[in-house]
Amino acid sequence: MTDRDPIPATGAWRPGDPPGRRRFATFFTERPQVLEAGGRLDHVEVAYETWGELDASRSNAVLVLHALTGDSHAAGPMAEGHAQEGWWDVLIGPGRAIDTDRFFVVCPNVLGGCQGTTGPSSIEPSTGRPYGSRFPIVTIRDQVVVEAALAEVLGIERWAAVVGGSMGGMRVLEWAVSFPDQVASAVVIACGATATAEQIALSSLQVRAIRTDPRFRGGDYYDAAPGDGPHRGMGVARGIGQVTYRSELEYDQRFGRGHQGDENPLDGGRYAVESYLEYHGEKLARRFDANSYIVLSQAMNHHDVGRGRGGAAAALRRVSCEVSVAGISSDGLYPLRLQHELAELLPRATAVEVIESISGHDGFLTATDAVGKIVSRALADAPR
Repeated sequence: MTDRDPIPATGAWRPGDPPGRRRFATFFTERPQVLEAGGRLDHVEVAYETWGELDASRSNAVLVLHALTGDSHAAGPMAEGHAQEGWWDVLIGPGRAIDTDRFFVVCPNVLGGCQGTTGPSSIEPSTGRPYGSRFPIVTIRDQVVVEAALAEVLGIERWAAVVGGSMGGMRVLEWAVSFPDQVASAVVIACGATATAEQIALSSLQVRAIRTDPRFRGGDYYDAAPGDGPHRGMGVARGIGQVTYRSELEYDQRFGRGHQGDENPLDGGRYAVESYLEYHGEKLARRFDANSYIVLSQAMNHHDVGRGRGGAAAALRRVSCEVSVAGISSDGLYPLRLQHELAELLPRATAVEVIESISGHDGFLTATDAVGKIVSRALADAPR
């Protein structure tokens, strides 16, 4: 595919596409999954990838959980079926921070996603058409219920560790609260116990940007021709997100007031940072789905480990495992105060480890040396 190719209506993985390293498991076929917000799913398929070998005692499994636009391809090269290199490739493998000579590593695509797990682009069994606008509201808690069903199918009664950042970190917290006996240790990076007002506001603007694209068609755009899908709204949403994922200092150092090539902004040209945001918007539209972006953004907005549990403090007191909590020094979206609040509320949390980086929230993906050291320390005493 070249940059001149029309952008597809959806970048979702669809049945019949090359599976790559994905494996699949199906749940809730005999009884529906009842969702926290009241909806139901009669058939849930999960795409997941694994690395390493599960030992005889089944005690060496590590669950790695991705963020908003990630997927099950946490490690490995870009290849047929995988539009990009694994998002934590340098951390997962033989001798790496998550050592696959020692651990059996599992990374599932999240419920509501678009890379093989049931989401809005999936076929609704009762209609034979993509769910689209009919896909129900899902929460972080619902996503973890599906991941727990996957653990049962894999024969994993207890994870040696559950690890994740951003939306993945939210699911780590839900795992530790909802299934405390199934988590031996946890690593939570760059998130808090609940979504803040600012996080909700910024996500809601991204959702609005997609929904106001005329080509969004209320969420039912899957039969649109290439170039006729909601990629413009998706690009604006990604641009809003991209600004919040990085820091002001990094933008200033990387772009300043530079122009894009020989373009003149005073003559209708672009500043370099504008080109950067446009590039990332188009790149995402080619590999992701607009409805999934909405569903997952709203799931993050609904994030609240204390909902129905007497508040966050009471919920976090349920956590019985040791939790390593880390944050990024320049993160304006999930600031360090949120990680300090978590550490104060968790019974067995380590002192907050600060990742020094100018990359803002995305530091959990870019500051791999620092993140790797934190994860390695957390896994050092994990069950073998």
